[in-house]
Amino acid sequence: MAVHYPPVFINNYLAEKIPEELSTYFSGAMKFFPTQPTSIDTLTEEFPDSADEVFAVYDRMFRLRRTPFPHCRVEQLLYYFYKTAGGIEALIETTQAVQDILDNGSDSTEDLNYWIKEKYSAESKTELVLPSEIKTRLDRYTSGMSATEKEDFVIENSKETAVVSFGEQDFFLPYFYEMKIFHLEESRDIIDFGTARTYAANKIILEYMWHKP
Repeated sequence: MAVHYPPVFINNYLAEKIPEELSTYFSGAMKFFPTQPTSIDTLTEEFPDSADEVFAVYDRMFRLRRTPFPHCRVEQLLYYFYKTAGGIEALIETTQAVQDILDNGSDSTEDLNYWIKEKYSAESKTELVLPSEIKTRLDRYTSGMSATEKEDFVIENSKETAVVSFGEQDFFLPYFYEMKIFHLEESRDIIDFGTARTYAANKIILEYMWHKP
């Protein structure tokens, strides 16, 4: 079953674009992880592969709709950026790159939507989605129809929806607009690296509107 999960597209976009701008600090795509750890020790045990490069931990936050129109959704993504070795410059420049990429109003959303279209349109599969009110009463609507007439009826009353797969999960392609960033400067250095083994810098909140295809 395909699901609506816009963060997967935003994270993949940043994972590709940030290393393009900061190739000195990254050997490949930047890593993004959903919020899991509740302590520094757990953090370093959960993400050992990212010890030498900046990585992000994110959390998805839902908000109320701004308008009565039900298809426009407002959400926020909360990002924390981490690094466990080396200088702090990579952290600062990475968060700056996030702002440069995503904090340009409609230009940022147009770039993101274009990237999604170019990257996933060729590999996306299309499925027919039958409106639920017709699906639940399909037998009554198509009673007496031939097999051909029934097939034509289903196609005419369905809509095409683009779907792309990551691993074993299918995701609907979203459309983004009205994107903006809130940046909380909270750099903090932990002195005892033998115990903490990490430091965090710069929390970023990304707010965006999106709608289903």
